[in-house]
Amino acid sequence: MTALELRDVNLETSLSPTIAGASALRRFIAAVVLAGVAAGITGWACAHLLHVMEHLVWSFSEGHLLTALYTIPWWRRILTLGAAGLVGGVSWWLLHRTGPGPVPMRQAAAGERMPVLRTIWHAVTQIIVIAMGASLGREVAPREVGAAVSGWISDRLGLDAEDRRILVACGAGAGLAAVYGIPLSGIMFALEALLATFSARSLASALAVSGIAVFVSYGWSRPQEAFYKLPELEPSLALVVWALVCGPLIGLAGAVFGAAVKRIERSRPTSASLLWSLPLGLTLVGTVSVWVPWVLGNGHPTTQTTIDQVTQVGPAALGLIALMLLAKAGATLLTIRAGAWGGTLNPGIALGACVGALTGLVWSLIWPGFPVVACVFIGAAAFLGASISAPLTGFALVLELTHSGATVLVPTVLAIAGATAAAIWWRNRPTH
Repeated sequence: MTALELRDVNLETSLSPTIAGASALRRFIAAVVLAGVAAGITGWACAHLLHVMEHLVWSFSEGHLLTALYTIPWWRRILTLGAAGLVGGVSWWLLHRTGPGPVPMRQAAAGERMPVLRTIWHAVTQIIVIAMGASLGREVAPREVGAAVSGWISDRLGLDAEDRRILVACGAGAGLAAVYGIPLSGIMFALEALLATFSARSLASALAVSGIAVFVSYGWSRPQEAFYKLPELEPSLALVVWALVCGPLIGLAGAVFGAAVKRIERSRPTSASLLWSLPLGLTLVGTVSVWVPWVLGNGHPTTQTTIDQVTQVGPAALGLIALMLLAKAGATLLTIRAGAWGGTLNPGIALGACVGALTGLVWSLIWPGFPVVACVFIGAAAFLGASISAPLTGFALVLELTHSGATVLVPTVLAIAGATAAAIWWRNRPTH
């Protein structure tokens, strides 16, 4: 071989890794864009399917389910929830009978494959059952489909295992972002709850995928109307002291609820017993709604009613809020134990709002003039973060769903710090 030929061989060998790296980067960028578009379409489809089904089932034309709960006859709530249990029971029984069940999100982010068509089947069932009044959140459905499609895209484009893991997590977060129009929450969920890293590649990917998804789902602006309507939140020394004292208590409550959800999820039926357990469980939830109608749906009725109670009624609302807290927690856990699948983010926000309101109302008796409505906001963020072991995600979700919080950042951060510390202590405590 001549010296010239040897030089050409050496040059080609040295350039091969560079060429391969450039090709891999181009494929990864293409996958990021496609995953964002897919998650945006998924979020839009889930949100619209939910709204269409809610309006069809509950016969209201505007607003949220809360507007219909005051006019729907009590017997119709029971029958509708029973029908939801029948629909969900049959669908999930067939899903489990004909193949593998749903892949948990953390396992998908770790590399386990999610069958796309079966995941869509599972997600559509969730949306329909929740639209019919089940006490669960709608956010799991778009997260699962976003993750499944992102994994499929990764496989088609030949991404390596680490890039595939990043894209699946970002697709899940983007599904959450797209269904509510909350890009920051989608980013935090992907990085904090699934990837547990804030590396440059992960961060850039999460920003891009969630941003594209929300743009596809909502256009160039976020939803103009907040999901939860809060009055102006006022900071004060009393609020800071309350946050320091009650933050750990709220965190403990959130950790206990999160542990209860995980324990019940492990014993959720998947066999033919679904055909009777889910209709029976949801019929019981419908029966509870005869006296506490706010337990129905994803948590919005409970949270918004709590906000309205503390702003309009004051300390006299203690009894009703306590009742809603117990009923919503019981209805959510019963729904899962009976065999339903769905999210606990909005139910967690609802429970945290109730805990925050109750502690705030008691505090207002000690410290007159105390701004109790801010406790609803802070309690929701602290409780949710503690229940899902992702305090930044919980904080971002409540910020974006309320379009509020900038005026009470200091007490909010202090309460979340105390709640996170208490939740970590609870999970790591000796159990013998």
